[in-house]
Amino acid sequence: MARMHLRKKGKSASKHPIERKHPKWGANPKEVEERIVKMAEEGKPPAMIGTILRDSYGVPDIKAATGKKLSRILKEHNLLPEVPEDLDNLLTKRERLKEHLSANPRDIHNRRRLHLIEAKIRRLIKYYRRKGRISEKVSL
Repeated sequence: MARMHLRKKGKSASKHPIERKHPKWGANPKEVEERIVKMAEEGKPPAMIGTILRDSYGVPDIKAATGKKLSRILKEHNLLPEVPEDLDNLLTKRERLKEHLSANPRDIHNRRRLHLIEAKIRRLIKYYRRKGRISEKVSL
């Protein structure tokens, strides 16, 4: 599949393990869920929680280990961030780019990048409103 704003085909992507089974030597579901809640209370974003569990605790797939997705676990414990992580990352990228453009107003290439980022933000907001993840009143 081609990338959205490039004319190239991307090969880099996150791959799930071949089997969606939790290994027998792995931690039990209750321990995994407790670790997720503890890290979320410390303020770690969901992507970092998944990476730490994979690299430090040997949990290759949270859904296979617990039977629930990471976002569902966070939602059950009222720890889900108000703004989804991917949308928040795009918003911070937009702010950094606006600062750059205020210092460099003739940088037309990055002005184009800003337009593309804002288009992605609009699409994500539309998606999350449709799914009920953010309210209709929120405007970013």
